[in-house]
Amino acid sequence: MAENKKELTVSKDFAGERIDKIISKIDDSLSRSRIQKLVSEGKLLVNGSVVTSNSYKCAEGDRLTLYIPAVSEINISAENIPLKIIYEDEDIIIIDKPKGMVVHPAPGHYSDTLVNALMYHCKDSLSGINGELRPGIVHRIDMNTTGLLVICKNDKAHVTLAEKLSTHDITRKYYCIVNGHFKENEGTVDKEIGRHPVDRKKMAVNVKNGRRAVTHYRVIYSFDAPYSLIECTLETGRTHQIRVHMASIGHSLLGDDIYGSKKQPYKTEGQVLHAAVLGFIHPTSGNYIEFSSHLPEYFIEIIRKICSSKEEYDHVLRLITEKNII
Repeated sequence: MAENKKELTVSKDFAGERIDKIISKIDDSLSRSRIQKLVSEGKLLVNGSVVTSNSYKCAEGDRLTLYIPAVSEINISAENIPLKIIYEDEDIIIIDKPKGMVVHPAPGHYSDTLVNALMYHCKDSLSGINGELRPGIVHRIDMNTTGLLVICKNDKAHVTLAEKLSTHDITRKYYCIVNGHFKENEGTVDKEIGRHPVDRKKMAVNVKNGRRAVTHYRVIYSFDAPYSLIECTLETGRTHQIRVHMASIGHSLLGDDIYGSKKQPYKTEGQVLHAAVLGFIHPTSGNYIEFSSHLPEYFIEIIRKICSSKEEYDHVLRLITEKNII
């Protein structure tokens, strides 16, 4: 496999710092984890000698040579699947994902995914982080969750937005319908989330090796029936975070037969959850940009079915229209 060679000379400003930190500052197209992996694999020379320790401290004038293997192609077929593109430029694409679409190919879903569609739409203009062509995916939403996703078209954008995610500097607001009514109109769930100790396909709160997860919620409307429409703002982004957190406080999402009841009263095709707002600092311009997506038709139809009367339904529609989420 062909390798790209990058040569750098350590300046006075970087003398005495760790080698992985220096490289990440000089070349922001490489993630810190990617650099560390390359160094440990012997891909770095310092003044002509191999260095495999990421804690190696550089001196002023050190000549660094980093060999970066070409991005390996993965066997994902490009498919001409229509995409609802909210925004696109040379760095990013904002997609409004429909219900039922898997984001990335996985066992059981090797085609008809968002990535298959992106491969067709973007051709070669997608990020290749960590040495593998993972077409631009910085964050994911579940197959049955609808709404906004940002896709990166180059490595610099990918590294920048991944860092923003890790430092909780991306705005993400979701709307969902949950079981039950709340005593308080707003609150925060601050519980670690990790892999379920028994069912490895599920996540759980307060488990060994869990990672901190924070979800802020606010009640938009309490139905006459035992359901509530709520807004969730993510401070962190763990797998199934909203679903797990809300279930942990006794308010599982309507339609979620994994973290809620196996018997669901409505045919929702999974949890009623919509990623409605996505905002972040643009990786090139440095300006804050924000996008929004209205509640999809299926979501509105579920609201209609839940409402006990036409008067209640009209009231809810007025409410969410005023909040600009319909």
